[in-house]
Amino acid sequence: MKNVKSLLTGITLMAVMIGCKDTYKNSEPTETKVVATKTASMEKPVVSILTAEEQAGMSPDEIVGRLKKGNENFMNNNLTRRDHSEQRRKAMIGQFPKAIVLSCVDSRVPVEDVFDLGIGDIFVARVAGNIENEDIVGSMEFATAVAGSKVVIVMGHTECGAVKSTIDNVDARALNMNSLANLIDEIRPAVTETKTDGEVSSKNTVFTNAVITNNAIRTVKNIREASPTMAEMEDKGEIKIVSAVYDMESGKVSFNHD
Repeated sequence: MKNVKSLLTGITLMAVMIGCKDTYKNSEPTETKVVATKTASMEKPVVSILTAEEQAGMSPDEIVGRLKKGNENFMNNNLTRRDHSEQRRKAMIGQFPKAIVLSCVDSRVPVEDVFDLGIGDIFVARVAGNIENEDIVGSMEFATAVAGSKVVIVMGHTECGAVKSTIDNVDARALNMNSLANLIDEIRPAVTETKTDGEVSSKNTVFTNAVITNNAIRTVKNIREASPTMAEMEDKGEIKIVSAVYDMESGKVSFNHD
């Protein structure tokens, strides 16, 4: 009899334990489902685009700060998920970009991705060696004085072929490429103004990177001189014109103090 009671007690205890386990198992999916729902919500792609109110509410310094944060996302392979189809439809209403970036044409410099941006966030102008000309300055005036952008960025990059060609005195005219020769002539002052104790050659990485930086800084100065309108806006604190260099290896954008 004693053995029977022990057996029944054991069975009862096992039933209680199984019941507790089943209760725990039944409650676990609910908790997991909540967490999964939160995670899924966090991972939903961005469908909104920059509005006029948002553009107007940001200062030039705040925009630069946001661009730096976006660049950190790019470096960490943590780009924002976006619904480009939905953003494209919403962008039909109008555009209110916060900045315009003048970049080199180099295919290895994906400007929007570099700053973790989507449709309608920035204007992008591209030319080999990221130099200014009348059309580009006019485009910048449209971006700032007309469309409300508050930051102008001239962004050079390491391993720039246009700068390297200029340093190595490539004779484009001898190759019957006069337009390219004219472009190289625009970069040349940055080479002559950059001092070095080493070899004046694109193989001299330190010197080449210094020229790339100085070329971007020089372009900023030229833009201010070419556009009294933007120079005045900058003096009033309405916009900021800055230079930067994108490091091809690390993905980091370093802003210069112009």
